[in-house]
Amino acid sequence: MDLLDWHRGSLSTRRLSVLVKHMPRDSAVNRDLHGEAVEWDSSTHLLAAAVDHLAVANWMTTTLNSGEDSEPPDYPEAVPRPGFPDFEPEPAPADSIPSSPDTAPTPDQLRNFFS
Repeated sequence: MDLLDWHRGSLSTRRLSVLVKHMPRDSAVNRDLHGEAVEWDSSTHLLAAAVDHLAVANWMTTTLNSGEDSEPPDYPEAVPRPGFPDFEPEPAPADSIPSSPDTAPTPDQLRNFFS
C-alpha cells in the first residue's frame, strides 16, 4: 500500500486511520510510539513475574538454610520490565515479612513465619 494514495485522494482518512490503528504489535509505528514495550505480551509479563517469585523463593531457602554466623544473601532484583523503568514491588503489609532489601527478614523471622 502506498501512503501517497491518501494525498492523491484514492485512500480515505478513515481507511488510513483503521489501517494504522490495527497494525501488528511489532510494526515500526508501534515501536516508535511505545518502544520495546510492544515486544512484551501478557505471557512475557507472566514469565517475568514467575522468575521474580522463583528468585525470592530461592532467596528465602538460602536464607533459611544458611548458618546463623554467615551473612544473609542479597535480596533478588526484579526483572526489568519495559515501560516501567523504576519497577518496585508493592510494599508488604506491616505485619508480614518485609519484601525490600533494606528490611530483609532475619533467618529466625523466616523460620518463625514458616513453622
